[in-house]
Amino acid sequence: MTDCLFCRIVAGEIEARMVEEDGRWVAFHDVNPQAPVHVLIVPREHVATANDLEERHEGLLGAMVRGAARIAAAHDVDQDGYRLVLNTNAGAGQSVFHIHLHLLGGRRMAWPPG
Repeated sequence: MTDCLFCRIVAGEIEARMVEEDGRWVAFHDVNPQAPVHVLIVPREHVATANDLEERHEGLLGAMVRGAARIAAAHDVDQDGYRLVLNTNAGAGQSVFHIHLHLLGGRRMAWPPG
């Protein structure tokens, strides 16, 4: 999608501070971090929301979560704790309509969120 910010980052059209990538997803630092560690894990394939996921995407989400765990360890937040967030639609805070996991760590997380 030519108008999707994350598709453009995945395609290399927009620069991002990349952290890690594999054949199915890329991870980069959020430009507006909400924690000392705030990385976005974004699938290469455009899927607008969690509601648009299909059975064929089941392995994708697992790969993204496993990647998030590696990234958390590389940023030394795996032992103290980190949060993974997948917002769905505007009412839940999704602002870019291309699914993505937020990996947040490096500070105490409040509960309940929001």
